[in-house]
Amino acid sequence: MTTISGARILLVGAGGGLGAPLTAALAAAGARLTLAGRRREPLEALGVDGAEIVTADLTDPAGPQAMVDAAISAHGGLDGVVLTAGVVAFGPVTELADETLTELVGANFLGPVRLLRAAAGPLQEGAAERGQDSFVVNVSAVVAEQAPTGMAAYAATKAALTSFDDVAGRELRRRKVRVVDARPPHTETGLATRPIAGEPPRLPQGLDPRDVVTRIVAAIEDDERDLPSGEFTG
Repeated sequence: MTTISGARILLVGAGGGLGAPLTAALAAAGARLTLAGRRREPLEALGVDGAEIVTADLTDPAGPQAMVDAAISAHGGLDGVVLTAGVVAFGPVTELADETLTELVGANFLGPVRLLRAAAGPLQEGAAERGQDSFVVNVSAVVAEQAPTGMAAYAATKAALTSFDDVAGRELRRRKVRVVDARPPHTETGLATRPIAGEPPRLPQGLDPRDVVTRIVAAIEDDERDLPSGEFTG
């Protein structure tokens, strides 16, 4: 079992549609939080007492290291990282612009890779201090398992993240760092209404973000390593 109470957790994308309820759940469980995002106002609006707030861009090569440094400076170490940030785009492959592809890859794949790379050493130290595994939770998506038409590039970035998580988890296991890849089905976070390109298709009613959060928190506590889409229910 992993104890959330007292754990020093960096939550990236804390002000988003999934990040906000996840922040509330982790704070209620007693975590010591560092909340990261591009803008300060949504993070402050969460109203978490004692939380460190850091504004940095996940797509900036220096952004992930800045987030990790801020978390360590605020709380003296790091025990967990949860990443809910990401962007989406819609449209056929023939209409995929270079700038759209660059932003998708930067936010959904390169950013999480750099974040884990920056956090791995501090997480190993945190595991030694607490006597239990540290963890990284990357929120991928159901499209990593089955890619729909009109979302080729977005699905590819999520599939790449899932593959990375699998290998990184095996490599870091001996260092007492657990990597969790979560692939929830469509969830009502509002992300689909804010694409960086294209128009969203008609989507079925998604899961309640609170249900997804409950499942992710349970996976952290129960030392799980993989959360495929079938593990989430509405």
